[in-house]
Amino acid sequence: MRLQTAQRQQVRLKIGLSGASGFGKTYSALLIAYGITQDWSKIALIDTENGSGSLYAHLGNYNVLELNAPYSPERYIEAIKYCEKAKMEVIIIDSISHEWQGKGGCLEIHEKLGGRFQDWSKITPRHAAFIDSILQSNCHIITTARRKIEYSLDTDQNGKVKVTKVGTKEETRSGFEYELTVSFELINDNHLAKASKDRTGLFMNKPEFIVNQSTGKKLIQWCTSVSNIEDVNKEIKQTTTIEGLKHIYNKYPLFQSKIKNSILTRKRELETIDEQIIESAEITKTTEN
Repeated sequence: MRLQTAQRQQVRLKIGLSGASGFGKTYSALLIAYGITQDWSKIALIDTENGSGSLYAHLGNYNVLELNAPYSPERYIEAIKYCEKAKMEVIIIDSISHEWQGKGGCLEIHEKLGGRFQDWSKITPRHAAFIDSILQSNCHIITTARRKIEYSLDTDQNGKVKVTKVGTKEETRSGFEYELTVSFELINDNHLAKASKDRTGLFMNKPEFIVNQSTGKKLIQWCTSVSNIEDVNKEIKQTTTIEGLKHIYNKYPLFQSKIKNSILTRKRELETIDEQIIESAEITKTTEN
């Protein structure tokens, strides 16, 4: 055992994307992955959607591993380990819904065992091992999951029964999203998304947005950013150009509100230095003439 100071660069992102069919889960996952790594060859997509993972080959030379039925937890774990051994940086699992309710998935395994409540004692550890393989992976992992509409039967004041839409639910075992770094729900076919769970603080309670490469960039910046505001201020003081200050401001999105004044102060200092250099050069030129 060894205690060590917590550092955000040790974090490996675990990202969830869920949405109805046709809302662009695979495409969005690929864009996030590229934003994280900036190298298509370091992205692996575990495809359980009948070859749909190759539909976006025009984006770049990412890798595809086709996973067919049976969709047991162990086969998913094997696929993840295969990608890890191939030195991938980002693994996309598209989708995890099959592990739960696909052919050979947990629900079918439970049914074949007899469908009794006590049979879950044999299945739950297998499902937990699958979740652990995601959470403990040394790769960044993006999972996609299908969503289905849920309804309830309500009785109105006149005693009539009516069907009411109560929202949508991921097609995987309840509680998975709470294990993730951030979970996005795609809400329409324009790739518009909202955060349903967010440990980074970058997306929660913010307006809906389009998922793209910048989403991945923000997340990897969050992973690698320093956690001490004093270190950022030291970096600002050591910067000698205006462009350098702009770079620092964009580099640390979590600290932008806290470093704005320091950035502006250093900007004025650099502008004063530039003016002094120009003035000195003009004096020297006048003297020589």
